[in-house]
Amino acid sequence: MDFFHKFKIWVLFICLASPLAQGFYLPGSYPHKYAVGDTLSVKVNSLTSIGTEMPFSYYSLPFCKPQEGVKDSAENLGELLMGDRIENSPYRFKMYTNETEMFLCKTSPLSADEFKTLKERIDEMYQVNLILDNLPAIRYTQKEGYSLRWTGYPVGIKVQDLYYVFNHLKFTVLVHKYEETNVAGVMGTGDAAEVIPTIGKSGSEEQGYMVVGFEVIPCSINHNPESFKDLKMYGKYPSGIKCDPGTVAMAIKEGEPVAFTYEVEFVERDIKWPSRWDAYLKMEGAKVHWFSILNSLMVITFLAGIVLVILLRTVRRDLTRYEELDKEAQAQMNEELSGWKLVVGDVFRAPNNASLLCVMVGDGVQILGMAVVTILFAALGFMSPASRGTLLTGMLFFYMILGILAGYVAVRLWRTIGCGDKKGWASVSWKAACFFPGIAFLILTTLNFLLWGSHSTGAIPFSIFVILILLWFCISVPLTLVGGYFGARAPHIEYPVRTNQIPREIPPQKYPSWLLVLGAGTLPFGTLFIELFFIMSSIWMGRVYYVFGFLLIVLILLVVVCAEVSLVLTYMHLCVEDWKWWWKSFFASGSVAIYIFLYSLNYLVFDLKSLSGPVSATLYLGYSLFMVLAIMLATGTVGFLSSFWFVHYLFSSVKLD
Repeated sequence: MDFFHKFKIWVLFICLASPLAQGFYLPGSYPHKYAVGDTLSVKVNSLTSIGTEMPFSYYSLPFCKPQEGVKDSAENLGELLMGDRIENSPYRFKMYTNETEMFLCKTSPLSADEFKTLKERIDEMYQVNLILDNLPAIRYTQKEGYSLRWTGYPVGIKVQDLYYVFNHLKFTVLVHKYEETNVAGVMGTGDAAEVIPTIGKSGSEEQGYMVVGFEVIPCSINHNPESFKDLKMYGKYPSGIKCDPGTVAMAIKEGEPVAFTYEVEFVERDIKWPSRWDAYLKMEGAKVHWFSILNSLMVITFLAGIVLVILLRTVRRDLTRYEELDKEAQAQMNEELSGWKLVVGDVFRAPNNASLLCVMVGDGVQILGMAVVTILFAALGFMSPASRGTLLTGMLFFYMILGILAGYVAVRLWRTIGCGDKKGWASVSWKAACFFPGIAFLILTTLNFLLWGSHSTGAIPFSIFVILILLWFCISVPLTLVGGYFGARAPHIEYPVRTNQIPREIPPQKYPSWLLVLGAGTLPFGTLFIELFFIMSSIWMGRVYYVFGFLLIVLILLVVVCAEVSLVLTYMHLCVEDWKWWWKSFFASGSVAIYIFLYSLNYLVFDLKSLSGPVSATLYLGYSLFMVLAIMLATGTVGFLSSFWFVHYLFSSVKLD
């Protein structure tokens, strides 16, 4: 009762303290109240393109710079690793104050290098990404009767060998009245309004608004040089500006300046604060996404159920038939054994490269644990698109913390294979701490040199590289060694049967065993190939991925299917007297990585047709290889551990002399 009393006190305290925080919004930042006339500052992110996949700084092009100078916004580690470089911009609005014909600046005459860079960015379809109150600018276009949504707007467009730049922006800021300062009012859950009190008198509070939408229409306007000759930033352009996105007029030429202008309109909409990201999440093809995922889940669940039933019935029939015999019949049967019972003296014989297997299984457990925990937190709303970089930051954090699990599993498996021998556990722990991170570091460093050579913001800064190395050696490695220490102290798993001194000869097989191992990856691939398309589109096409609940279900189903596929394949190998099941069980489910890599190549050829240049293709293949390696370790670990449990259970269920 004392516990429940304390629990109620904490709940009451939270309810009373919540209004002081001006509302609480789980996915992202809390609502910001702006009074009429308050300044709204627009920020700029890196220029991005699906044609090169190499982001560049906004101010790498001759755009207007703010009067106070360019300043970087606070960024987390995840944002920097993703290539985001958020900076201030000269665009300034006043809350609920419409402004038209606002002059921004006139650039200096375009130099040869600036003119060449602008043409390259237009050819490569680079997009300008603006941010207001944590909302990216969204652009709507019409195509064949459909309304398409895009984040950002293009730098310019090429028409008949002439390059036009979009130098006038028409902004529409959607706002919603900030009516209450309690949690219930902000979140739109009016049922709780009587439970959570409002601090202060509502009548004395100034009317405020929240930003719930940010839209942009880019236009190309050929301004009269005489009109802005004496104008300063934020001055009123003397003549009217008609923004027509269907026509272009401002052709860029070497040695000539470019003038930039903008206008802004505020529109009040009935959009609640938690719903303001709906416009970004309602991408085309949503229905196909949901129904395809459901269909895939049902089919794979049905197939996995059939595999499991067949397996259990087959094994149970063998065991029941053996146990029903009397001792004399058992002795006679032992002389006429066939199938998996013949390899009883070799089934637990140590595999080749046992140390490497232990290391890969330990790293696989770490990667799988990181994926499950990260996707679970994302599904609960802690890593929403509103919180840039938190997904990648969370993955790094969970990966480092779970190093203790990698060391424990790797060393305990090493001791099990060595029949309890503790010798070499520190070496196994050290290898587990360095194997996957070392390969990842090698791949990312190689790709980073390519990005550095291209002066892309996607290149990881040297300071961040140093931080990553410190995190690796100061947190991840020590935790892995601690896990290995506990694994060395834990009792090893004892085998139910003894291993013969002389290994049994494996009879020649009708089909090569590696063929079955490679083919086994098709079923796990079937569980995720649809979801894989949306993940790839999110990474390479700039779309927002948000269905983490479905991704969690697919991940759980993938684990189940990997376990069953590897288990069935191990049983098939034992039935043909092939006792070398250790590595085969790992690669039976890990072979799904091969099909994912082939799918990545297919996606590169048929979906990323606009990807240009060998550097961009190398970046794509490098990141795909990194992803495939992680998937192979995670899925292979699931297959191996399930097969190990199955073999241990199978040979401990029947006594053979």
